[in-house]
Amino acid sequence: MANVAVDKKPSILVVDDTQENIDILKVILKDQYTVRVATNARLALNIVFSHRPPDLILLDVVMPEIDGYDVCRLIKADQRTQNIPILFVSTRSEVADDGYGFSLGASDYLRKPVNATVVLARVKTHLALYDRNRVLEELVQDLVQKQVNRFIKEAQELEDTRMEIINSLGRASEFRDNETGMHVVRMGMFVEILARKMGFPEEQVHQMRYASVMHDVGKIGIPDSILTKPGPLTPAEFEVIKTHTTMGAKIIGEANYPLLQIAREIALTHHEKWDGTGYPLGLRGTDIPLSGRITSIADIFDALTSKRPYKEPWSIDRALHYIEEQAGAALDPSLVPMFLAARQRLEEIKEQFTDPSLLDEKHTVC
Repeated sequence: MANVAVDKKPSILVVDDTQENIDILKVILKDQYTVRVATNARLALNIVFSHRPPDLILLDVVMPEIDGYDVCRLIKADQRTQNIPILFVSTRSEVADDGYGFSLGASDYLRKPVNATVVLARVKTHLALYDRNRVLEELVQDLVQKQVNRFIKEAQELEDTRMEIINSLGRASEFRDNETGMHVVRMGMFVEILARKMGFPEEQVHQMRYASVMHDVGKIGIPDSILTKPGPLTPAEFEVIKTHTTMGAKIIGEANYPLLQIAREIALTHHEKWDGTGYPLGLRGTDIPLSGRITSIADIFDALTSKRPYKEPWSIDRALHYIEEQAGAALDPSLVPMFLAARQRLEEIKEQFTDPSLLDEKHTVC
């Protein structure tokens, strides 16, 4: 039987209404990539939504009828294509133009006239990031969903086994960020404090505590280069970070088990803000589930008072002052006073469950 040659080169879609610009990019890319072209937005969308979508898109901004921004918006609005990297190729150089493009989900900007070295470097970088995220998401979805399914089955029989699996899922996200080894432990206890102050039944308090452990499970799918970056994130990198909320909700799934339903709700909404400026849904006020509002306070407080790759820990005084300032802005104003009133217990938890990295700094280990 004859061997059939398969073209394994990544596929790049070049979209531009000027043939000269297309020809330049084809010359730059043709040796390393399979180049597909579209001279208008409609043809580009047909290719993107075909059974063989491209791996990356180089997209002109200024085009007749449908411009590049609208093309980007349509691609990012569809779950099938929303993760395809889009690099705008434009003569525009205004910061506002860049910001608008990033807000639509674009990964980067290339300036005309293009530089071959820059084009190849940016394309290689974004393809590598895309491939890594795609493989990670597939592996994580398969592996973690099996763990969740196992949890659902065994939870009916063994309470201890159920709690251990939940804690394992919470710790899974921390393998990527070793500066917050005790983060989920403290988080659960802070959430428990607020839930009890709200007067929830004890069973619901218990569920809230252990559900919050999985709030950041979606970070399993965030690349190390972004998750542990010591400096400020670029707009494109921050867009990647934001996906841990929706990815976490997907990982936990649509189970009919109350604790997992709360866990999914928390994973999805713990970065929503009272004033509507949060993500991923932009919910406002009481439209944000109470579980998400409670977890948000606990998460912010522990993040502020913990050492992270990009910052030193804040004092408890400074962190609580910030929490108080955010009442009615980022945080539910009815919950903030309850949290502040629990200061003594918060201090006890921070002292008892200290990050191993901080202990290493305080004590010499022989």
